[in-house]
Amino acid sequence: MSGGEVAGLLVAVFWAILVSFLAVVLVRLAQTLRAATKLVNGVTEQAVPLLGEASATVRSAQTQLDRVDAIATDVQEVTSNASALSSTVSTTFGGPLVKVASFGYGVRRALGRKKAEPPQRRVVLGRTLPQPRRGRPREDRNERRSGRGKG
Repeated sequence: MSGGEVAGLLVAVFWAILVSFLAVVLVRLAQTLRAATKLVNGVTEQAVPLLGEASATVRSAQTQLDRVDAIATDVQEVTSNASALSSTVSTTFGGPLVKVASFGYGVRRALGRKKAEPPQRRVVLGRTLPQPRRGRPREDRNERRSGRGKG
């Protein structure tokens, strides 16, 4: 065998090993691609129903939000109507009710003064205390001013 033949034989063995290695790599790559394809198909099969359910949930939420918006609008109208009614009742009945209450208070005070007995003088340890200013008879006030009173 000559040197060229040995070199050719080495190159042929090298190419055989290289092709075998590439064949193994391609087989592994094919298996990986099959597994990836299977995984993608599984995800797709599970994702489509999930997307359908999510879409239905979003539609339901939108419907509920529309209802809440309608309710909020109604509540706002009711609030404004109640405010208007309150101000109307206040302006219509507020003034006369205050006047009636004031008149009743005045009548009670006037009737209370007529029924009250004249205040008695109180004695504390041998000393006479002055009468309260309200309801004091006119003569007693005049006596105190002139200095003729007992006090």
